Amino acid sequence: MIVVAGEALVDLVPTPGGDLSPRLGGGPYNVAVAAGRLEAPVGFLSRVSADLFGDRLVERLHASGVRTDLVRRGPEPTTLAVVGLADDGSARYSFYVEGTADRLVTDPGPLPDDVRAVSFGTLSLVLEPGASAYERVLRREAGRGALTVLDPNIRAGLIDDPAAYRARYASWLPDVGLLKVSVEDARWLADLPADAPEDDVLEVARGWRGPAAVVLTRGGDGLAALTAAGDVIRVPPTPVDVVDTIGAGDTVQGALLAWLHHHDALSTEAVRGLDGERWRAALAFAGAAAAITCSRAGAEPPFRAELGMT
Repeated sequence: MIVVAGEALVDLVPTPGGDLSPRLGGGPYNVAVAAGRLEAPVGFLSRVSADLFGDRLVERLHASGVRTDLVRRGPEPTTLAVVGLADDGSARYSFYVEGTADRLVTDPGPLPDDVRAVSFGTLSLVLEPGASAYERVLRREAGRGALTVLDPNIRAGLIDDPAAYRARYASWLPDVGLLKVSVEDARWLADLPADAPEDDVLEVARGWRGPAAVVLTRGGDGLAALTAAGDVIRVPPTPVDVVDTIGAGDTVQGALLAWLHHHDALSTEAVRGLDGERWRAALAFAGAAAAITCSRAGAEPPFRAELGMT
């Protein structure tokens, strides 16, 4: 069993006519949907509003094969994210988060014994008081031997004190089994220039002690993994006509979790032991899933039948 912990929200996405269309999303929510649609056993841990948006968020989890035993509902409103799209389909976000349901999540206590992996990331590890609750879950589950997976998915506009956040991020790493991070976010976390070469990013990542492996999303350049042996495995992007990139990185994370599950590698030691051939297979699968998401408006990860498993 995989648990994905974090926020669910609604993206307001521009339409060709200039209006804003609501799309269900949130980084961890998208990860859970992606893993569920790829037929991994997955549950979602969050606090979701009891408003109409919250109803639709929960319905979509069920339709995607995601369990909601660990979802709590509250009267607070759903977080909103207004999305701006560049000409290349890349997205920028502004958020409405004050007093919303997801940031008021509470620690559910120890997760069930059959939970083998827990995934974290995005706003849920920034906005208090929920961030501290998720952090407790991260440390406790790592301590009992679960594979903990992290995608910081930086939203810099919501981080008031970058230095404090970077220090907190560094404190998580000893409890992280698999780190997935975009090259852009890695530059931000390392306080490197926005145009720093990828080799500089990889050198910084080698110093992040704790994770058994680091997966880098590289936009139009594909994916890479820095393995426990110190090797860098790269796979090219899957060709696609991009509609937008909303949810692409989240799909990579969900697809990696699904691939690890289906290949009996859902543990820190198994991730540490993956060789180059298996990393190429995992990255190629995750890249193909993300390409399908990019071919659609909003975060709409593929179902297993659209991809097949290899």
